[in-house]
Amino acid sequence: MRYKEVKEFVINKLKNELKPSLYYHNYKHTLDLLDCVEYLAKEEGVEGEDLMLLRTAALFHDTGFLWQYDNNEPLGCEFARDVLPGYDYTNEQIEKICDMIMATQVPQKPKDKLSEIICDADLFYIGRDDFFITALRLHREWSENSTRKITFKDWYLKQKSFVLSHEFFTESAKKLLGEKKKHNLSQINELLALLEATFGEKAV
Repeated sequence: MRYKEVKEFVINKLKNELKPSLYYHNYKHTLDLLDCVEYLAKEEGVEGEDLMLLRTAALFHDTGFLWQYDNNEPLGCEFARDVLPGYDYTNEQIEKICDMIMATQVPQKPKDKLSEIICDADLFYIGRDDFFITALRLHREWSENSTRKITFKDWYLKQKSFVLSHEFFTESAKKLLGEKKKHNLSQINELLALLEATFGEKAV
């Protein structure tokens, strides 16, 4: 596996070819995800070949955005299957990578430890200080790229529902992010209350 070479290839492709209107799902998110994956993998005792496969899945997990906004994970898998044999990945390794990519599709359905790690890393922002700026980036991105338009108030109602239903899978993510996730949820509730008090039904 020539991971360093494939990382350079994928990051450059994302940097140069993703639409500018992807304010969150851009190459910076992929690099951030790699950092989160590295942290959780270390905490969960993942190393060796499994770590290399996890890193590679993180690289490819959002490459489907190069071609399509909604339901892009299958396209990311197809891209991985096309590219990775040229970097000395076996078919078995590529299928493991694709399993991890597909696990990140919401609602997340990880089937093993590696998939749990990438799923938690992909939604790390739910339990971080940058939750609200990330949510705003996602709202702007969604508004410009998805056919499903949504108001600002309804977006945060959606975020509230999402955070309430979400559970981290790994013990490491639960320990690190659990309390901040609860705090972010309370802040969402406060924001919604302020919107209602200020604008009522006219909240946008």
